[in-house]
Amino acid sequence: MQRQDGEWLDRMYNNRALVPQHGAHFARWADASRRAREAFECVPDIPYGDSAGQRLDVFPAPQARGPVMVFLHGGYWRALDKSDHSFVAPMFQDVGACVVVPNYDLCPAVTIPQITLQIVRALAWTWKHAPTYGGDPRQVTVVGHSAGGQLAAMLLACDWRAWDPELPADAVRKALSISGLFDLEPIRRTPFLQDLRLTPEDARRASPAFLPAPAGAALYAVAGGDESPEFLRQNRLIREAWGEGCVEVCEALPGLNHFSVLEALVEPEHRLHELALDLLFR
Repeated sequence: MQRQDGEWLDRMYNNRALVPQHGAHFARWADASRRAREAFECVPDIPYGDSAGQRLDVFPAPQARGPVMVFLHGGYWRALDKSDHSFVAPMFQDVGACVVVPNYDLCPAVTIPQITLQIVRALAWTWKHAPTYGGDPRQVTVVGHSAGGQLAAMLLACDWRAWDPELPADAVRKALSISGLFDLEPIRRTPFLQDLRLTPEDARRASPAFLPAPAGAALYAVAGGDESPEFLRQNRLIREAWGEGCVEVCEALPGLNHFSVLEALVEPEHRLHELALDLLFR
């Protein structure tokens, strides 16, 4: 068995070190996102909570009662911004969807459980306000990348009626996790991520793999085939934990790293794009 010391954990989870060309990916995302906000209808910076990070952008559906896609960005809960990810919206807006891209406050100013609750608040806002922007609240699909994949899975497991009695129990029942993290205990012990301030208790309660499989939910879990063994293990883990009845898709997509896998989401005819459409319109 591999000894999971700090050096090994850093090697497994430091995606920027694993992909030296990550800066080129970020530059492409920023440029495509700027062009998306200029060329497509977008309502930016809508508050869904009181803090500065609790803002979201809405790309309205072209016609009423379109499906709703909520995209949750990654960055290890401590980096990146919704404005870096507007590029995901046009492809789905073009097929009739309302696309919502939330921000959230970042670690270490907040904890991962606090971020999770902020995203619960963002989804409650989306459910109540989607019709204003052409979206059907009964057809919400959450897509999350990396840390956003953890958040997407947590939304499937949320007790929505306890959060807000006005919401249905199945307010979120469809999610696509791209390179998601489902067991945060290794993250807690990874040296370069110590500023997340994860406690053993927080790591466990924010780990979807340690929560009961959500009844009636559908999760598609994918990762890039060229990602680290730990990211591939994390992807398999959620199916082992929640079962094939819930995790209907569990795949490693060949030739993709931790950043290029997100770009595949908006490539027509790519397997990942087709999976997103399948969830969106099911």
